[in-house]
Amino acid sequence: MLVLGIETSCDETAVAVLEDGRKILANLVYSQADLHARYGGVVPEAASRDHLRKLPVLAQEALGKAGLTWKDIGLVGVTCGPGLIGPLLVGVSYAAGVALACGVPLVGVNHLAAHLFALRLVDPPVEPPFLGLIASGGHTLLVAVPRFGEYQVVGSTRDDAAGEALDKFGRLLGLPYPAGPHIDALAQRGDPTRIPFPRPMLESGLDMSFAGLKTAAVYWLREHPGAPLPDLCASFLEAVVEVLVEKALRAARRFQFKRIAVAGGVAANRRLRELFPERAASRGMEVFFPPPELCTDNAATVAACAFHRYHDLGISDPLSLSPDPNLPLHGWR
Repeated sequence: MLVLGIETSCDETAVAVLEDGRKILANLVYSQADLHARYGGVVPEAASRDHLRKLPVLAQEALGKAGLTWKDIGLVGVTCGPGLIGPLLVGVSYAAGVALACGVPLVGVNHLAAHLFALRLVDPPVEPPFLGLIASGGHTLLVAVPRFGEYQVVGSTRDDAAGEALDKFGRLLGLPYPAGPHIDALAQRGDPTRIPFPRPMLESGLDMSFAGLKTAAVYWLREHPGAPLPDLCASFLEAVVEVLVEKALRAARRFQFKRIAVAGGVAANRRLRELFPERAASRGMEVFFPPPELCTDNAATVAACAFHRYHDLGISDPLSLSPDPNLPLHGWR
């Protein structure tokens, strides 16, 4: 089965074609980062209009790269939440139109579940059971995954997501949006022990909080205006990464998982990829990361999740499918 995947939950327009839910024939992503950089963050109305402009063109390009026509598509999968309502509406409406025109089933996909399916697209694939850590610009949560299609959220952030905290810190430093990659690059030249940033809620439970870390950075910058930029980035990043790692390891131990799957845009971070396997190995656990191109928002993971829902679970959605900007992962199939 050839699956067309569509992702427009935020500021990436993405289209992919998968064969039998595993083999990537095309995976195209158009980033709106330059569009939103002038504002220091995503402007929903501008994002929606840009999705409208780019999505049909990108879909045609994906088919061409895969050497296919519309007649070859057997299933359409689309992100239906969570995300920004305007961008989600663009993707869901377009996907429903394609499904109607091609006479094929439509399957809505939870954006957070799709991140986890990045682990199914690696070779060899990483299958549940595992503890999932999903960390991105909009979400940070810990998920017990005994099998695909069964998700129990066991911990989440109470305020800012990890990626959101990095972007806000980058804005304080005057770094371009999105700030995560710039902080990562600068941190490689800095001393992560130079500045004693706090590790919020490190010793309590499985929930996380990053707003206090951002506030601590604001006060530090006021009192130390000449602090070296690489040391600032390395120290702030170390605090974020340490919280993510320790919380995930605690959750894995509590729910008796020996494997941890990391997904989402923050999973591409160099320091997280260095520290996590070391800490996990010392506790008898394994950690798995997707390749960087499958960490950020993309449609290959959406197509993989859609194939699983349709082929393995027998789920399809009506053409009247409505997006849900607050779609929960807990209990979703």
